[in-house]
Amino acid sequence: MLLNFAMLQDAANQTLTSLNQVQTTAQPDAAAGEISLSIWELTLKGGWIMGVLAIMSIIAIYIFVERYLAILQASKEDRNFMNNIRDFIHHGRVDAAIALCKAQSSPISRMIEKGLQRLGKPLNDINAAIENVGKLEVSRLEKNIAGLATIAGAAPMLGFLGTVIGMITAFYDMSMAGNNVDIVVLSSGIYQAMVTTVGGLIVGIVAYVCYNVLVARIEKLVFILEARATDFMDILQEPAA
Repeated sequence: MLLNFAMLQDAANQTLTSLNQVQTTAQPDAAAGEISLSIWELTLKGGWIMGVLAIMSIIAIYIFVERYLAILQASKEDRNFMNNIRDFIHHGRVDAAIALCKAQSSPISRMIEKGLQRLGKPLNDINAAIENVGKLEVSRLEKNIAGLATIAGAAPMLGFLGTVIGMITAFYDMSMAGNNVDIVVLSSGIYQAMVTTVGGLIVGIVAYVCYNVLVARIEKLVFILEARATDFMDILQEPAA
């Protein structure tokens, strides 16, 4: 019995030794099999569609930054501006009020300036003139924003186009390989399919968020313009001091 136990112990020791040798051999192989792939290499695997998406992303960022700064500048307002306009109108100093509007050089000041230039005409005509100027100012602020919306919608579709092209490439390579189908043969098409999808979605999401931020800022400015137009019409109906 002791002899059998000793034989079993020797067999167990040999098995453990063999397992340790296998692990030692497998670790270098696993380390050698690790492959690092950079974002730039993935982008290149996406093909020409990734180049188009890169150009669209640059255009989207430029439009957003340029329009955001323009809207931010147009939203600046002197808190005493309407009070000064009221004082000038009540004291009959219309020329001074117009000069103040020209010095401000903002959508609000240009809108009020048009109203001052129409003084003496019916209030409806003055109000209509102010509204027209306000619409023109909003139209200027919305410049190129439609392009941003176009990029937000077109980028994902372009990415899906790359997906279809990549899958067609993969199936074509598979058919040409015949019975010698290998994962290396299919990898280029599958890479293009997946990378272009991710790229299109990223560009589309970023452009969509930027578009909505700009639209929200413009709507806020529109409310301010409407409020100042109402204040100006109220000033014209106030009795002179």
